[in-house]
Amino acid sequence: MNFDPSCPLCHRRNFLRTALAGSAALFTIPGAFAEALTRTARDAEGPFYPDKMPLDTDNDLLILNDATTPGVGAVTYLSGIVMDLNGQPVRNALVEIWQVDNNGVYIHTQAGNKEKADKNFQGYGRFLTDRKGRYYFRTIKPPRYPARTPHIHYAVSHKNRRVLTTQLYIEGEKLNADDFLYKRIGKPDLQKTVTVPFKPVENSKNGEFTAHFDIVVGLTPEDPAGRGRPGGRRR
Repeated sequence: MNFDPSCPLCHRRNFLRTALAGSAALFTIPGAFAEALTRTARDAEGPFYPDKMPLDTDNDLLILNDATTPGVGAVTYLSGIVMDLNGQPVRNALVEIWQVDNNGVYIHTQAGNKEKADKNFQGYGRFLTDRKGRYYFRTIKPPRYPARTPHIHYAVSHKNRRVLTTQLYIEGEKLNADDFLYKRIGKPDLQKTVTVPFKPVENSKNGEFTAHFDIVVGLTPEDPAGRGRPGGRRR
């Protein structure tokens, strides 16, 4: 994607208008490998799901409303498909993400180091999948911060019911091996369902990345008692 970084508003409008247009090459084909699909591993929601939503909750986390100053960090174009266990795309699934800013601060009111927060970073976004199950976000590559490996929180809801809570991890990140939640997911094949490469955008002058995270869900609600616990009861 070729956007003019000197024009944040142009960038935002182009992004929101063209996020899915012409992006077929970024997406896999649902159903092509249905016999091998594994449900995306659950993970903990964590304590910092926003308790007060930002004024802007769209899929561009770098620009708040019509602000002219973008959030700081390694720009990442994050995309994927939400599909069921048969590989069929899930239309109108609500995909939510939330993460720390480049200084390691969540937008939650109880998060630490609030004085260091990037006031221009949205911290939370949501997107309703299209008829092909596709979603798209513009955010930053999550940084390292105390006690955790870099990650992005995810929640997927369908027909107003949460069907998955998980976290996205960076392939090749050395801190994954010692992260208590990553280890708690269990077997490597389950960890693989939530671990993706962040690939540098070719010829990017600003060090941008792309990341593609396909999500396989069951369409029954999560067990509230087991939500976010890899060992909890699954449906």
